[in-house]
Amino acid sequence: MASITARLSRTSDPLRTTALTLLVIAALCAAWFGWSWYGAAHDDALGYSRTREEVLRAGEQAVQNMNTLDHRDLAGGLKAWQDSSTGELNRQITAGQAQFEQQVRQARTITTAKVLESALTELDVRSGKAAIMVALQITVTPPDGKPTTKQSRMLGQLTRTDTGWKLSALGQAPVGGSAPSTETGQ
Repeated sequence: MASITARLSRTSDPLRTTALTLLVIAALCAAWFGWSWYGAAHDDALGYSRTREEVLRAGEQAVQNMNTLDHRDLAGGLKAWQDSSTGELNRQITAGQAQFEQQVRQARTITTAKVLESALTELDVRSGKAAIMVALQITVTPPDGKPTTKQSRMLGQLTRTDTGWKLSALGQAPVGGSAPSTETGQ
């Protein structure tokens, strides 16, 4: 009978029970956090989200570069344009560069752009294509030094290249007007 009483007193030791309970809870927490980390690390949605942010940042920078040019550093500005573009847009920049340089040197303007808002409207990671809409604040400073500021909305197409995402097309977003009616006469 003494051995049964001794065994009961050992198993009912509150310190030992508490320690065992905490050990089980810690093991369960470690397993849950490990499983959660593994799931997050291998989640396709997380990878897509990261790619989306990367493309958005590259698109914002490219659109800002394409709307910024200083006659005092024309070569640097045009290099930024070329580095930000690919495909037909890059060919257009290269083909018209000499004439454009002459116009900017004569005008002696400084144009800067600041991204106000932006959003990707399309992203196809497999084909390496994306579309971006960017709201900009563009400031043009002529030789007399009195700057003018305007806001502009741009639509761009991005293409993935070996050196990252670059603009393959850029144009003004349509302003005003209304969408064509899809209602039929009743």
